[in-house]
Amino acid sequence: MEPIDPIHLDEPGLIVLDITATDEATLQAAAEELGRHWATSGTPRVRRVPGEPGVTARLYADLRR
Repeated sequence: MEPIDPIHLDEPGLIVLDITATDEATLQAAAEELGRHWATSGTPRVRRVPGEPGVTARLYADLRR
């Protein structure tokens, strides 16, 4: 994953979530569920890391809304 951009954490209530799941469907379901509770960056870009199990994605959320 790339470094976290300071703009995504410039105020209280903003968070960055790195999610790891077994497969893309599980990861997408988790992102959708989080989006039902908070304002999020939406559907994340899924990544596979060679030699590591599962898939990962980064999601940004605003807990103030």
